[in-house]
Amino acid sequence: MTTLKIGIASPAEYKARTLAIARGELKPSPKSPKVWFTSIESVAKVLSDRNRELLAVIAEDKPESLQALAERTGRAKSNLSRTLRTMERYGFIRLEKRPNRALAPRVTFDDIRVDLPLRFKAAA
Repeated sequence: MTTLKIGIASPAEYKARTLAIARGELKPSPKSPKVWFTSIESVAKVLSDRNRELLAVIAEDKPESLQALAERTGRAKSNLSRTLRTMERYGFIRLEKRPNRALAPRVTFDDIRVDLPLRFKAAA
C-alpha cells in the first residue's frame, strides 16, 4: 500500500488551483496532495479517532460485507454505511461489490499525511 497525502486549501485556493491545472498552467507533482479539505476541522471530522479505528479494523479484518463490519464493530449498519460512503468519497476506502451483492470495504492506503499550511494564501 501507499501513503495518501491530504491538502488543506480554502475554497478560493482550491478553485484557483483546479483552474490552473485545467488551463495547463500548473502540473501537480506526484508528491502533491491527492485529497483536499477546506479546513483541518473537516479532516478531523472524517478522520476522527473512532473512524481511524474503523479503518484499522477494515485493514486488519478485511470484512466481506457491511453487515460483517457492523457486527465486528458494534456500529449500526445505517450509520456505518453513511460513514463509509463519506470515506469512499475522499478515497480512504473503496467498496468492492462481492458476488453475493454485498459491499466489502477495503482500505486503500496504510498511511495518511496532512499537508497543512500555516495560513491560506491570498486567492489569485
